[in-house]
Amino acid sequence: MNYNRILLKLSGEILGGVKGHGIDPNAASYFAQEVKLIHDKHIQIGIVIGGGNIFRGAKNVNFINRVTGDHMGMLATVINALALRDAFKNAGIKSCIMTPPSISQLTLPIDRYHAVELLQQDVIVIFAGGTGNPYFTTDSAAALRASEINAEILLKGTKVDGVYSADPMKDSTAKRYNTVTYRQALEKKLHIMDMSAMALCQENNMPIMVFDFTKTGELNRVISGEPVGTLISE
Repeated sequence: MNYNRILLKLSGEILGGVKGHGIDPNAASYFAQEVKLIHDKHIQIGIVIGGGNIFRGAKNVNFINRVTGDHMGMLATVINALALRDAFKNAGIKSCIMTPPSISQLTLPIDRYHAVELLQQDVIVIFAGGTGNPYFTTDSAAALRASEINAEILLKGTKVDGVYSADPMKDSTAKRYNTVTYRQALEKKLHIMDMSAMALCQENNMPIMVFDFTKTGELNRVISGEPVGTLISE
């Protein structure tokens, strides 16, 4: 299947490169070039990027409470979004950043109708700042934004080539799934996305594709309908 409009969700670690933290210029350039391959096909692209390469919650910092930690994580996604915007600019791609109004004045406030207008003009829209509320992950933000812009699919780029029955790095007998239903994903506790995000995708019939973003050209193969990754749907 070929797609016209997609929402791409990636972890912040992707921008961290080999070390997985900070912002690696080579990783940012790779990111931009992979996205450019499908942007040149006039695919409308929304992006949600995590912030784990900069700050990963307050679980191990005992003086920071959960709400403060989540707010710090939201700001980390804005830092990544700003880096992506410049990476796209260097690649000759127009992009903009939208955040919840409470996050920053460096960006556009999230507006569903404006976002769709920009997408239709081949402008990549980077949704930063999560949902704008604590207790929600960037997976939930991705599910929310994908639904808001009426994306045809939510693409979750990871460092593995799909969804497995167990961690393939630890269990050599782990089975890779080509397709999984929302119900199976929840029942088998496959940890594709958090439960809130999965429930929102199920409620809005938003299919999810999990694929290996670190494999050169894989995003383009997903968009072209090649049999890669794992599809989660009804």
